[in-house]
Amino acid sequence: MNTQPDGMRSSAGAVLVGAALFACLLAGPGLTITTSYVNDLFIFLDGAHRIAWGQIPNRDFHTALGPLSFYIPALGYWISGTLGGAMPYGMAVVTLFLAFPIAYVIGSRLQPVIGVPYGLFLLLVLAVPANLGESVTALSFAMFYNRIGWAALGALLIMYLRPIRPIRWQNTFDALCATVLIAVMLYTKITYGLVALAFLVFLLLDARQRRWVASALALTLVGGLVVETFWQSTSAYFEDLALTGRVSGSRGIVDLTSALLRHLADLCLLAIFAFLVLWRTRRLQDLLFFGFCTLPGLVIQSQNSQPWGVLTIHAGAAVGAQMLLRSSANPSLRSEKLPPFGSGAPLLLMALILPTLLHCLMTLGFHTTLALSRSGQAFDLPRFGEIRLIAPWLSSERTMMHTYLASIEEGARVLESLPEKPRKVSVLDFSNPFSAGLDLPPPRGDSAWLHWGRNVNDVHFIHPGKLLANVEILMLPKWGINNIPLRTLYQTYIDVTFERIHDDDDWTVYRRKNQEVAAKAPSPGNTSPASRLRLGGGTRP
Repeated sequence: MNTQPDGMRSSAGAVLVGAALFACLLAGPGLTITTSYVNDLFIFLDGAHRIAWGQIPNRDFHTALGPLSFYIPALGYWISGTLGGAMPYGMAVVTLFLAFPIAYVIGSRLQPVIGVPYGLFLLLVLAVPANLGESVTALSFAMFYNRIGWAALGALLIMYLRPIRPIRWQNTFDALCATVLIAVMLYTKITYGLVALAFLVFLLLDARQRRWVASALALTLVGGLVVETFWQSTSAYFEDLALTGRVSGSRGIVDLTSALLRHLADLCLLAIFAFLVLWRTRRLQDLLFFGFCTLPGLVIQSQNSQPWGVLTIHAGAAVGAQMLLRSSANPSLRSEKLPPFGSGAPLLLMALILPTLLHCLMTLGFHTTLALSRSGQAFDLPRFGEIRLIAPWLSSERTMMHTYLASIEEGARVLESLPEKPRKVSVLDFSNPFSAGLDLPPPRGDSAWLHWGRNVNDVHFIHPGKLLANVEILMLPKWGINNIPLRTLYQTYIDVTFERIHDDDDWTVYRRKNQEVAAKAPSPGNTSPASRLRLGGGTRP
């Protein structure tokens, strides 16, 4: 085996330096600046608060996201000491952590002219505090788990390429890196993890990489068993996933077609790479790989709440560019029927990744600048003072998020005005900001969030006897994200189990009655035979 050449080491070094810079830009100010999806941000601040109180995802509260989606902000909260630093610090740590397997994959399989820009592209997607496909000023840590999934999957797909120059312990390092990337995906958002596992099974077709692929699959299984030994909530995780899947898991041809049309330009560039590669190799396996970079990515994107971003396309283009460079350097792979396009492949790849790379870099810089200057409106809850809301493009316009935040601040004032300090507060709306924002003991057994049409509807839901079993104070907003259908679904149970103690233009507040009365509470409205079976507290069709 050869030692790693200087060019490969320089690629990995550039990626690691970039990761350190992006992490500093993200976490240095110690503040969270947000423009949109404030309700989504509350999910993960509440999750960090719950974990600080000793709760465990899926065991103590329902969620269809993997446990890392809550342990990441919890880690940021522990490091920074503030909820305003939870997301920036948490994502900075993830950026630094994933930089190592990304740097290894880039350094071992891509030449620097391709590897350095592609590696920085993945890291910026990971670090940027914005939903993919949205404006530079649309700052938000919402749906950060999607960016983790895309970056990890975008690195793993590069492993379709064999190492440029194998080093000692190459198979061991390959297996370990693949296992780390897959584990992060499985325990952040399982959709990405399942696609990653399918990719490894596909790679078993390559006899020269079969050893490390089989090792990675075995290590992933062993790692899952080890995690379950401590977590002991895998079955509950699958139940929460099944419930969410029954609400919003399926996507039809319309969704896939819409995703395809939004990414038509990217797909055309990938098609150019695929055509040039297949003209030279004429390998069915290469054709299947480019197909794998297309369809599963479109399926994932169609299930996400993001307007753009199928990073499997970019991964396929990077692999294609590297294969073209290799074919140009190898006389036996050159085609006499086509000119040597390999030298231009990096430029074609840059045409694909450069706009997103610059967009993410500007967005990250914008967040850092605003955080350093402490711009925006501070959240008026005691524990949320390090979180600030701005309007798009720093205008003075009040957006829907300002109205939503004002209602949350009013709800906090109502809770603080109660004769006794409240505890185990829950909100019958999208998310619960009060436990974390007011530093209250969180309830157990409820859901991290309730999104009508995504993880709850009038047929599939968590039974109120489980959802509200540990709740002492229940907040019902008059203005919210999806408060009306949730009120309709659960109102009968609430009327029997809780008593109203406050009612104004913004909030209705309930307190739990004695347990004898609560035990007689009926199930919610839907009593058809199809809704009598329970799955994790919800209904099964």
